Amino acid sequence: MIRRTFLAMTTALALSAPAFAQEADIVDTAVAAGNFTTLAAALTAAGLVETLKGEGPFTVFAPTDAAFAALPAGTVEDLLKPENKDQLTKILTCHVVAANAMSTDIVKMIADDGGMHKIGTVGGCEFTASMDGDAVKITDGQGNVATVTIADVKQSNGVIHVIDTVLLPAM
Repeated sequence: MIRRTFLAMTTALALSAPAFAQEADIVDTAVAAGNFTTLAAALTAAGLVETLKGEGPFTVFAPTDAAFAALPAGTVEDLLKPENKDQLTKILTCHVVAANAMSTDIVKMIADDGGMHKIGTVGGCEFTASMDGDAVKITDGQGNVATVTIADVKQSNGVIHVIDTVLLPAM
């Protein structure tokens, strides 16, 4: 059931959003998709574009523009300031795992670990993956919970899982 749901979402995405092409890398896809403009601007401000255009493999939990807009007023603008580059880099790299983790892999790890699986990120964050029905949930270091809304957007250098909440490191 879960596998069919993810497969159906991936198929629907591939048919409805030609920007998500397997030949593209993670950054090119995020830029072309149109609903990751804040993420693209943040990657540029943090100097992470070339890294995420690299060979990988990377798994990116990519927050949408709506996810960034849900942060407290002024947060994104403050993070994009040059003096906050280190903090921005930390937040963004906490959305990246140095592996090619498809949804079936994540779901299996959650099941194998008794319903919760710890995820270590490139940014040194530790988040927890769990299931809520058929949905994969990621709990960040501050207790915020992101839902994977689109899974398994395969790219030339990894995979994107679209999420509805910006993940934040523990304080």
